[in-house]
Amino acid sequence: MPVDTSFAGRGYPPGDVYVVSREKLREFAEATGATHPAHTDPEAARALGYPDVVAPPTFAVVVAQRAEAQYVDDPAAGIDFSRVVHADEHFTHHRPIHAGDRLATTLHVDAVTQRAGLSMITTRCEIADADGAPVATVVSTLAVRPEDAA
Repeated sequence: MPVDTSFAGRGYPPGDVYVVSREKLREFAEATGATHPAHTDPEAARALGYPDVVAPPTFAVVVAQRAEAQYVDDPAAGIDFSRVVHADEHFTHHRPIHAGDRLATTLHVDAVTQRAGLSMITTRCEIADADGAPVATVVSTLAVRPEDAA
């Protein structure tokens, strides 16, 4: 089943709220080699003016991927994740993410195009806090290889 290009332009409402915990931030920092104490030590983070431990900049992808699952896991979209190659990712941070944040993410499928047999998908995740204020924007591009290239 090919990727359905008619999904371009679709938006998805925010799903479940993502509650950012110290433990998730510690695990992410450890997994990515982010060694600054502000990622794991609340006192170090507060000394820098943050209300609690602060996320490494790429942590926003964890929140974004949960929202993207609404689209990627939809059988009608035609995405076989075993054929997906992550092509690009951009982050725009409006403010740092920190422990205690309650984040809601709105997903937009900005483009679905076919190029040389590849399906190129661009999604945009708008991440906001509990008050609706913008926190981060994550733009991802996925390349989905055709079935015969798998």
